[in-house]
Amino acid sequence: MARTINEQEYAKKRNEILDTAQRLIHVKGYERMTIQDILNELQISSGAFYHYFGSKPAVLEAFIERIREETEKPLLPIIRDPKLSAIEKLQGFFDTLDRLRSENRAAVLKLGRVWYADENAIVRQKVEEAVREQRAPLLTEIVRQGVREGVFTTAYPEQSGEVILSLQQGMGNTHAKLLLSLEKEQDPQNCMERITVTYAAYMDAIERVLGAPSNALYRLDAEAVKAWVTAED
Repeated sequence: MARTINEQEYAKKRNEILDTAQRLIHVKGYERMTIQDILNELQISSGAFYHYFGSKPAVLEAFIERIREETEKPLLPIIRDPKLSAIEKLQGFFDTLDRLRSENRAAVLKLGRVWYADENAIVRQKVEEAVREQRAPLLTEIVRQGVREGVFTTAYPEQSGEVILSLQQGMGNTHAKLLLSLEKEQDPQNCMERITVTYAAYMDAIERVLGAPSNALYRLDAEAVKAWVTAED
């Protein structure tokens, strides 16, 4: 019983350090954040820190693993649902990610200002690599199902998941930069139009990669885009 309590206490303190590091990464950026910053925030010694993390890169690895775990949980029920068709699963995959972003819109926009700064380049790269490694097999599983159902005609089902994810990440980065550009350009209507067209273009590209029917996947409507653009005001 004592061992279980110790493990729980260890996990709790480790998460406290990780929570603080995550907050500092969001505010200062990974490159500018130091271990001393974490120590100061938590009022702990360096010995206490090194009991849980061997280095600053080790904190980054744990931060990325947390993102992987948190983003996988809502996606797995969709992938594993035997009642859903491949197109329903693919659309559900995209819808779930859109919903999670929308539910945390203010935080996502605030984080974006730091996320695309040079200080977070290494974090951004590693997170994207980790997400690609995690989600590509899930998407590939959907593609295989679609091929079996005859709704996808791609000749490269095993590679399609990674290609789709690359397109999705590219779309996300483009939209984020457009939203951030509002602070300089102050042209909401132009931003809305560009996001809408970009989303449609990427969805069209995904359908072509899969050999799926045209317009099989949802396109953003004006109200959905407006909610993001006006949130910048």
